[in-house]
Amino acid sequence: MEEFRFDQKAYLQRINYTKDLNGTIECLRDLHYAQLFTIPFENFDIFLGRGIELEPEKLVRKLVQKKRGGYCFELNGLFLMALQSFGFKARALLARVHVKGRPTGRGHQLSLITLEGKQWIADAGFGSDTPRAPVPFVLNQPTTHYGQTVRLVKTQHYGTMLQKRNHTIWENLYSFDLEYVCPGDIEYGNHYTSTSPNSLFVMARVAALPVNNGVITLFNNKLNKTSGGNATQIQIEEDERYIESLEEHFGIRLDASYDQLIPFRRKV
Repeated sequence: MEEFRFDQKAYLQRINYTKDLNGTIECLRDLHYAQLFTIPFENFDIFLGRGIELEPEKLVRKLVQKKRGGYCFELNGLFLMALQSFGFKARALLARVHVKGRPTGRGHQLSLITLEGKQWIADAGFGSDTPRAPVPFVLNQPTTHYGQTVRLVKTQHYGTMLQKRNHTIWENLYSFDLEYVCPGDIEYGNHYTSTSPNSLFVMARVAALPVNNGVITLFNNKLNKTSGGNATQIQIEEDERYIESLEEHFGIRLDASYDQLIPFRRKV
């Protein structure tokens, strides 16, 4: 079997990246921005009964060559491969999601980067709340990028927590520690997230793509656009117009018709 080699040129073309690759924090920020604002967060392969495959060549084929999106294990898996290929010292971490109060298992992947004598957290796959830039691994130091403010704090039971500021309130997003993550850990998390009937990604079709002044999101058949503090919602018709809307708003090109999609749950 031919050894996998990450195609740097194809990846950079996919994310429309034209700046220098000089291994600096500015380069890390630029790569993160380019992927985050180009490759959408989405879970439609689950609703096509295809499952989520994380082998490197399959990730590249789907997200780069076929110009699809993915969820955290795919998006951050691709980003981690890219960073390592470009010479960054980076490794995977796993996190518990806290957005609904009760923490999940370690079902979210992100990356830890050591650069210029400091550590950074980078995440290109947390839906509408994805950090808009790499976060310095410094506690209680808020950072703001593209209208989003986040910080890292220490918790009693869950290690380090990433929070976002919502007006005057800090909301928990996910918690993580720095323990080594092996491929089997990622396989376990991905299997649960993509197959469990209790997983959001099995219950609902979702998509998200940030824009400079906001974010576009999809939850089942409701499309939300937030820009400059203004929000609008559109209900997408459940026919071929649904497929057309995915490409129009997210750049998602499904090689399938609407009737091939597994119906979503009406209440989740």
